[in-house]
Parts: sequence; C-alpha cells; structure tokens
Amino acid sequence: MDKNLGLGKGLSALMGEDDNIVLSQPVSVHEPDDTHHILLVTIDSLVPSPYQPRRVFNEDDLNDLVSSIREKGVLQPLLVRKNPKKADGYEIIAGERRFRASKKAGLDKIPVIVKDFNDKAALEVALIENLQREDLNPLEEAEAYRRLLKDFHYTQEELSKVIGKSRSHLANQIRLLDLPDSIKKLVEEKQLTAGHARALLTAENPEDLAHQIISKGLSVRETEKRASHSSVYKAVRKKAKEMQEPSQQDKDIIALESELTQMLKTPVVIKWNGKGGSVLISYNTLDKLDIILQRLTSGGLVEE
Repeated sequence: MDKNLGLGKGLSALMGEDDNIVLSQPVSVHEPDDTHHILLVTIDSLVPSPYQPRRVFNEDDLNDLVSSIREKGVLQPLLVRKNPKKADGYEIIAGERRFRASKKAGLDKIPVIVKDFNDKAALEVALIENLQREDLNPLEEAEAYRRLLKDFHYTQEELSKVIGKSRSHLANQIRLLDLPDSIKKLVEEKQLTAGHARALLTAENPEDLAHQIISKGLSVRETEKRASHSSVYKAVRKKAKEMQEPSQQDKDIIALESELTQMLKTPVVIKWNGKGGSVLISYNTLDKLDIILQRLTSGGLVEE
C-alpha cells in the first residue's frame, strides 16, 4: 500500500461518511468485501487492533455513547480489516469506542466497512482517525508517532506529510515520552496539558514543579519560566562542580600527563571515561614524530 495514503483528505470515505456508500443487506461474516458497501457482522467476530494508538477510554463519555446507540443505533460503521489470526473474524482499525459501546448496549451485530490494510496502513488510519476526532491524549499521540518512525521506518518528513503535522510538532510530542511515569500519569488524567508537560522536560525537578502547576494553577508560560530558572540553576551547579578541586583520580591523571610530557618532550593529554580512554601525543613535524617513537621504544633516552 502506498506510504502516503492521503488520509487527511480521504478518510471520510474510508470511514463510511461518503454519500455514495450504499447500505448492503445483512450478510455472513464470511463474505469478503472489496467495495465501500457496509456490512453487518456479528459483534463477537470483531477484535481490537494491536495498532490502536488509543489506550484510555473515558467511562462517562462511553456511557453517553451507549445511551445514544441504544436510542439510535450505530450511525457510522467501523473500519475493519480481515483478522490476520482468524479467518472468519475482523480486526478493528477505526471505531473501537463504538465497538465497546455497542457491546455494552447489548448489540448482536454492528455495521462495518472492510478494507485490505497492511500493518503500517492500519496504524496510519487509526492514528489519523483519532487525531481528526482529537480523541488521543498527548502521550498516546507521541507513542503512535514513535511507533511509525521506529517500527515502520518513516522519516519525520514523511510522517509529517502523512498526518499533516509539522516536524517540530512531531519532535515535541515524542519528547514527552522521556518524562517520568508519575508525570505521564498526570497528563493521561488531564491534570497537565501537553504544554505544561513540554515545559517540565527542562525542569531541574519536574515532579515537584508538576505538583506546583496543579496546586497553584500555573499557566504554561509561568511553568516555562520556573523550569527555565531551575535549568539555569542546574547548569550553574554543574559548572561549580567542575571547578571544584579535582579528585584523587584526576590528580593521578594530571601527574601521568606531566610525566609523559617531560619524558617525550611534547604535550601529552590523557582522556579517561571511567573504564578506559585515550592518550593524545602532539607533534608538529615528521622528524618530531620519529623522535617521539624512538623515545617510546627506548625509554625516553633519545636526545634531540
């Protein structure tokens, strides 16, 4: 399937909102479908997709939908594909919320549109459908982006065209996944906005600042200021630490550098990372290099 599905433009047709779609007579769940006709299938033949980016379903909203379905039925069909693991079943690509509400409402059958989607397209369509309805929380959105980039090898430029979002938006959303789990939970519970969460990424103590946001009702701008101040303080502390008296290990390295510099008659720098390192020996001519090599092999006794 083409990587750029034009989903932002044509999703309404895929979702069953096209005026040309004709409601079919109820058919067996075994009957294949290669058109935009709507089928009625048993609700037990449907399973949620592992590529569904949405993880949180608000119970109050779901109950409202249950009431609507009991009164008016399912007005918009689900988008599904054949279940790769079960020949006579279907996997939901878009419409899991309607599926859940229909089960709670006690429906036996539900309208669907069957499309031939591979895994990549299934995730694309599910993501676009949720984004257009603004159903995803920021972390679900970020995880879907990361999955498309990592598992399906999109570049950020390609993905931005598919979903109609800027590359900077993608990058900023994905960064939210680096937040501590405690803050992610607050975002999922809608106690913090995506703007607050992005500001916390630069904070010295993000959890403490997150609780200040909630208790004091800080705006995103106020949060950014406090995070900026804490990050500056962090940088100052790091610089001060670097300027402290060197450790015994640092002193040993400095002494070795001095000893080698004196022995080889040329500047020597030792870089140590805790497990190993490198020795940088400087020279300005090939003759000088030849003398250094002789000193290394003769114990430093060669005269210039």
